[in-house]
Amino acid sequence: MPVLQFKGKTAIECYHHTVPHHTLEFDSKLSVLGKGEKPGLDGNLIIEGDNLIALKALLPTHAGRIKCIYIDPPYNTGDEGWVYNDNLTQPQFKEWIGHAVGKEGEDATRHDKWCCMMYPRLQILKQLLTDDGVIFVSIDDNEIHNLNFLMDEIFGAENRIERLVWKKSYGGGAKERHIVTLHEYIVCYSKDINQIDHLELHPDPAAVERYYKYRDSKFATRGPYRLKPLEATKSMEERINLVYPIPLPKGGEISPKKQWWWKKERTLEALANDEIVFTQTQSRVSVSYKQYLKDEEGEERGAKLFSIIDGIYTQEGTADLKQIFDGRLVLQFPKPVRLIKKLLELVTEENDVVLDSFAGSGTTAHAVLDLNKEDGGNRRFILVQMPYDTKDQEKEKFTICQKITAERVRRVIAGYTYTNPKGKKEKVAGLGNAFTYARVGNPLFGEYRDWGGQLPGYEDLAKYIFYTETSRDFDRKVMNEKTGKIGEHHGTSYYLLYTPDGQQDRRLDMEWLKGLDKMEKNRNLVVYCEKLWVHRDDLAKYALETKRTVRPMIVPFNLK
Repeated sequence: MPVLQFKGKTAIECYHHTVPHHTLEFDSKLSVLGKGEKPGLDGNLIIEGDNLIALKALLPTHAGRIKCIYIDPPYNTGDEGWVYNDNLTQPQFKEWIGHAVGKEGEDATRHDKWCCMMYPRLQILKQLLTDDGVIFVSIDDNEIHNLNFLMDEIFGAENRIERLVWKKSYGGGAKERHIVTLHEYIVCYSKDINQIDHLELHPDPAAVERYYKYRDSKFATRGPYRLKPLEATKSMEERINLVYPIPLPKGGEISPKKQWWWKKERTLEALANDEIVFTQTQSRVSVSYKQYLKDEEGEERGAKLFSIIDGIYTQEGTADLKQIFDGRLVLQFPKPVRLIKKLLELVTEENDVVLDSFAGSGTTAHAVLDLNKEDGGNRRFILVQMPYDTKDQEKEKFTICQKITAERVRRVIAGYTYTNPKGKKEKVAGLGNAFTYARVGNPLFGEYRDWGGQLPGYEDLAKYIFYTETSRDFDRKVMNEKTGKIGEHHGTSYYLLYTPDGQQDRRLDMEWLKGLDKMEKNRNLVVYCEKLWVHRDDLAKYALETKRTVRPMIVPFNLK
């Protein structure tokens, strides 16, 4: 498979492994919480900070848990003012740090910078997805080709679902020099396409009422049905096995002018099940089949999404945002809520988690809440947004995450008032729900995972160890600081013998091991400890006597 080469790639390919884990610090004042509810990582979450660091901080608790990711990264137009700031120390990156990425012709490395920014983020996003998860990436022609190469390399070309074309505008173009650009792209990949079943939109209630007019008692559980022609009249590849006579109820038979849609075996089965309808017209008999609203399992059939999305425009996203902020356009070109809802509807179910790590105005959270209200779901969102997208915002200390992203979600939850075109105030009811506001905090360890000036808390270190050992979720309910047990996975128990006071050292010795015999059922142990007071010969003897293996690790020097 062809791969994309760009300046800095050799340094960036494994960069996501070296990014240190940081804590996430909650801000109760900026959170929206229910009565008696405490901030936490289990519900809706808005994170302020560098999205690469924030994504790495989510790995211990959310790896393999995100069903849908939608991101709207910088399009690299040259006018956005975005800054490459990843903390890489190699010489080729030093000249990039802290400078806005320039326009075509003015910045010879603009596409390299964009690829270097995206590569490690996509790597971590993939780790966060469930096995049947799907990622959508909005982009335009400036980076579409580079994005396709990156996605093929990281997610695998075999996991590509589609490159959707979104008709973003219905007119305009007075400023265009050559051709009016009316479209963008939404690239869609799965983590494992073999885990993906049908992708369908929810049935449109108006369409159901209009088209599904008939019912029968035999298949009442499958709901109403509509009639679809069995004969293929449109141009399609001619197949001899689709040309055969069908027996008529009163004798005789009918053959297609061209061919049927179904093979003979399927048609005969449908005939036996009374799923074929014959209608006498003036010239001939027409043959139709019953298409039920629900399948055999009682699940409603939805519509397939077309590869070209039309009828939802950027202007709608602008109107959404201006209404929420009572006439102020606080951010340019926000995505429409209906667009993101359509994507979420396609791939998510009622309890799934949705992530947007380039959150902008918070459209994704709005779409999640709106879809939940519509279908009674309990989807959760995680938004990540930099404090400042541009140098100007940083200079003005205008924190997007607080003043736009979180504020929009806050108003959508609680309800808001806006001024209509006639100058009258109108109220919009809130969608309800809550969220925790968090900031990227201190690294658990220094750049080389030394202790630094502050010891990590027990739970922080436990999360880090459990994830690096298992790549699985950490459950704080299982953690027992007194016994040292922090979790189990595939027949192995994981222990952390650690006291974050810098004075007391918890040790692994034979006395501690023998104390496990009554309460530990697993045959494999991994024990991180501050002091190792047991000889390998003693461990070998213990393994022989108990049929239990022990892998001791020293904190923190042997951390991966």
